[in-house]
Amino acid sequence: MSALFAPLSIRNVHLKNRIVVSPMCQYSSEDGFSTDWHLVHLGSRAVGGASLIITEAAAVSPEGRISAYDLGIWKDEHIAGLKRITGFIRENGSVAGIQLAHAGRKASTNRPWEGGSAISPTEKNGWQTVAPSAISFAEGGPEPVALTDEGLEKVRVDFAAAAQRAFLADFQVIELHAAHGYLLHQFLSPLSNRRTDNYGGSFDNRIRLLLEIIERIQTVWPRDLPLFVRISATDWTEGGWMIDDSVRLAGILKNKGVDVIDCSTGGNVAHAKIPVGPGYQVEFAEQIKRETGITTAAVGLITTPEQAEAILINGQADLIMMAREFLRDAYFPLTAAHALGDEINWPVQYERAKPR
Repeated sequence: MSALFAPLSIRNVHLKNRIVVSPMCQYSSEDGFSTDWHLVHLGSRAVGGASLIITEAAAVSPEGRISAYDLGIWKDEHIAGLKRITGFIRENGSVAGIQLAHAGRKASTNRPWEGGSAISPTEKNGWQTVAPSAISFAEGGPEPVALTDEGLEKVRVDFAAAAQRAFLADFQVIELHAAHGYLLHQFLSPLSNRRTDNYGGSFDNRIRLLLEIIERIQTVWPRDLPLFVRISATDWTEGGWMIDDSVRLAGILKNKGVDVIDCSTGGNVAHAKIPVGPGYQVEFAEQIKRETGITTAAVGLITTPEQAEAILINGQADLIMMAREFLRDAYFPLTAAHALGDEINWPVQYERAKPR
């Protein structure tokens, strides 16, 4: 058996292989509700053999959405539609995960195919954004409001309530989104966090909100189910959050009961110069795994079975998270198994098409 198809158990959740569907925003919701699009988009990847399918960023509050069309989990009415999706994923042999997110200063935007530009609070589908500090993401963009103590408490409450709804919707994995320049990443990075209170300045202060949210979630999320955290391992910008900060944070999160660090990068400043190329973020997953011993997931332009296999064999990460390749091939695991010479179960409905 190849490393890519070796099983992995995390707490009481069993993953049948190391292939994970990474969160991919679909911008196809109304008022946060999941639709048939989400059922087919996520469900087809379960049919295709991925071990874990993680939803796109699900907003924990209306103001936490990237756009007005984001998936949400801020009210109980969202649960039924999500439960339909988790049921289908489970029936097809995969594990359902959800990414909980708050976009912070990167909220209130148009959808990518509408330009993706920021929308001011006075415009249609726009609202007042919040952040650690009143600093715009891009020069000339709408200015966010710095969160007050009351606002910080609302964020904590919203994340914990969303986690409880995730359990009621039968998700088995939660991933906290603390990457890509969204709210929790904004607190981590000195480029976006200029606060002078207990949530700004020192490293310990900047990670405080993330740790508090994890503690709140752990009061409602069962201890036998995994908790992932996605981070941007570097801002790719001088004076920002760097890999040494990520290693330090990962060690703390491991001691706090976090199971997996999903290692992405960038997204917090518009002018960052990122050296994009095949597997360009894998080195960060490798370093965090090596220096802390925590389970890591590699992500970022991983596109072939051979590339994914090499990452695992070389001990650079424990899981392979893929997004764009799954948009090109919803059945990538079936393709990969054939390429690597593994025997895996195909859906009985598709068995006649299985390569011999």
